[in-house]
Amino acid sequence: MKKIQMVDLQGQYQQIKETVDTSIQSVLDTSTYINGPLVKDFQKDLEDYLQVKHVIPCANGTDALQIAMMGLGLQPGDEVITADFTFAATVEVIALLQLTPVLVDVEPDTFNIDIEAVKKAITPRTKAIVPVHLFGQVANMDAILEIAKEYNLYIIEDNAQAIGANYTFKDGRKQKAGTIGNVGTTSFFPSKNLGCYGDGGAIFTNDDELAHTIRGIVNHGMYTRYYHDVVGVNSRLDSIQAGVLKAKLPHLDTYCNTRRNAALFYNNAFANNPNIITPTTKSNATKNCGQICEVCDCHVFHQYTLQITNGKRDELHQHLLEKEIPNAIYYPVALHAQKAYKDERYNEADFPVTNDLIKNVISLPMHTELDNVQLTFITETINNFIK
Repeated sequence: MKKIQMVDLQGQYQQIKETVDTSIQSVLDTSTYINGPLVKDFQKDLEDYLQVKHVIPCANGTDALQIAMMGLGLQPGDEVITADFTFAATVEVIALLQLTPVLVDVEPDTFNIDIEAVKKAITPRTKAIVPVHLFGQVANMDAILEIAKEYNLYIIEDNAQAIGANYTFKDGRKQKAGTIGNVGTTSFFPSKNLGCYGDGGAIFTNDDELAHTIRGIVNHGMYTRYYHDVVGVNSRLDSIQAGVLKAKLPHLDTYCNTRRNAALFYNNAFANNPNIITPTTKSNATKNCGQICEVCDCHVFHQYTLQITNGKRDELHQHLLEKEIPNAIYYPVALHAQKAYKDERYNEADFPVTNDLIKNVISLPMHTELDNVQLTFITETINNFIK
């Protein structure tokens, strides 16, 4: 059995080596390192894939979130509601812009933002909701759109983990994650489903005026060189990373399907273990698929995350490491409990699900190069330990 990796980027690279190398070499040959033709080519390819009017590449996923909020004109003191159970970048940019983060609990099955908690958190100062499509599954966008319409709120989709996923609306329409709200953002961090070989990110919108504003913000506020029309930042996707992403984008759906197949293997292997809760899928608020169905496209399994219900999560974590099975705990501390984001507004009783998840979740190896021998070893090791 080959060594198990949490993410096997080298194995994936070998499958597309010629195309990637050719893209990178073209940048070296032309020395068009910033805003070169490959950046524009990738931008157009991603717009076509997502069926969105505007993709604005930028330097990383955190910048994408910050720039999206800047583009919407949010002001210091404005409240922005987001999920408590996610990576800190989501709330980090809210704080950096001197906006007021409002953290709310998540659903116990999807780990995505809880709709009733969102409703309770709205005040006259609320200006935006940031649903995080966590671990690769789209949040309940039907409900979020209804709330945003009722209270005149912006929707900023944090799509760092779910690029390629579809959301099926109640009326049967499908739309790509990240293209549903006013603006969406993503990260191209190397381990993402669509990852480059460094840092990278992008912003998506169908709003022409917002796209124009954002294009200025990412480039020092310039539309014409040395003429600064808006306050901006320096956040550009470099040409080498664009070349890597352009080479990988045609494979994204295959990558997502491969991850789903691995997730289905995991789910089947753990189905009869009473102390393990496997990931569930929801194509929308009204359809709980439960198991991964044959036509699943609502979850792209950026992470495959179990809940261990017998109190032995930490023991399992160490046992797997001893067996040379990489694993991770996303996330060990709730955002509302982090030193940087503690606030007297928060009541522990408002976060029962998050406080439970941080004690129980564990994520297993998940990538495009997993084989059945590795998956069998991983699942048998876990089932033999968690009984």
